[in-house]
Amino acid sequence: MKIRSITYFCTPGWPLNDKILRLAGSFLQEARTIFTEAGYEVQTTRLATTPFPKMLQKMTDVPALARTLDRLLPELGVDYAALGPALPAIPESYPVIPEAIATSENVFFSALMADRQNGLDLTAICRCAEIIVRLAPVESNGFANLRFAALANVLPGAPFFPAAYHAGGEPAFALAMEAADIAVDAFENAKTVEQGRQALISALDDHTRSLCKAADFLKYKHMLKFGGIDWSLAPFPSERQSLGAAFECMGVPAIGLQGSLAAAAILAEAVERADFPRAGFSGLMLPVLEDAVLARRAAEGILSVKDLLLYSAVCGTGLDTVPLPGDVTAEQVAALLLDLSALALRLDKPLTARLMPIPGKKAGEPTNFDFAFFANSKVMALEAKSIGSALASKETLTLQMRPARMP
Repeated sequence: MKIRSITYFCTPGWPLNDKILRLAGSFLQEARTIFTEAGYEVQTTRLATTPFPKMLQKMTDVPALARTLDRLLPELGVDYAALGPALPAIPESYPVIPEAIATSENVFFSALMADRQNGLDLTAICRCAEIIVRLAPVESNGFANLRFAALANVLPGAPFFPAAYHAGGEPAFALAMEAADIAVDAFENAKTVEQGRQALISALDDHTRSLCKAADFLKYKHMLKFGGIDWSLAPFPSERQSLGAAFECMGVPAIGLQGSLAAAAILAEAVERADFPRAGFSGLMLPVLEDAVLARRAAEGILSVKDLLLYSAVCGTGLDTVPLPGDVTAEQVAALLLDLSALALRLDKPLTARLMPIPGKKAGEPTNFDFAFFANSKVMALEAKSIGSALASKETLTLQMRPARMP
């Protein structure tokens, strides 16, 4: 189990405020030391800002902002930065994202499609789909889409990238965990679901106490808000650190087969039972290319895009690092994003889509990434066509959360 990221939230403005950035870098370097001394490996430190449309007067400045921040990150001792989401109220904030990503290496972006306050924006969904399709050929293997996510009902303060952004006001920090191996350990030798569930909850509670002790030291020393822990059981592409392996330890023959939805619900509910200060998603993270077992089951044709969308209804973060055919159209992608957005609003849960069309690849063909955080798989089919009629309008829809069941 590792800390995937210590994420620092702030508003550096534009031109970038050097003092704010250096305070962020100094804090993150100290935080890395404190959590390492507490016994945790810290993979990365990250900086997340308020949404870039709120920091800039001209959206044409976005590529320059991304380039400038990208060049400063090594000097600050920070690994990655996220400049937050494009916003429906500023439509010109969407089309500048592909150029900004292409002109930087370690800067992430997102874009908002739906939220509780404004509803489901059909135009924003189409804009997000266009960004994904435009980003696909920026790198030969479609890798640029790793740094973009479409957001549905995602609040500020989530420490996982690309979804992370700051609400504004005083700076804060939060932890994103890489903890799928805790679920594997809990269920590997469990005789019953309850035994495994209690082992998982106990492990999360134990680690929370240790993490919060270190976080409280930093919080009070720097008079800085601690935004909490995102215990989304994120995987790493090895068997012992696979959330797919946790499903199969529970008794599902292969994730993607019947029984997988129940396993997802049980694992997510166990995380909810644990006692910790919540940040971000705090559910399950099922990124196909970041999980060795998910990648294998997708390559075998057992795990589909529809399965991942289904599991999102009872757990996690949505659709993450999903390899798609290189010739998918924006209209096909928009249809998938529409389903995701409706699910997020109807169930009042945060969901994201990080989709990766791979140039020149068709469904069923192997991926060939050379990246330590990826397990290669095969391109997954997208069963979608262009949406028409009323759903093709430019409306912003109110979609109320499903009411609680009355006794």
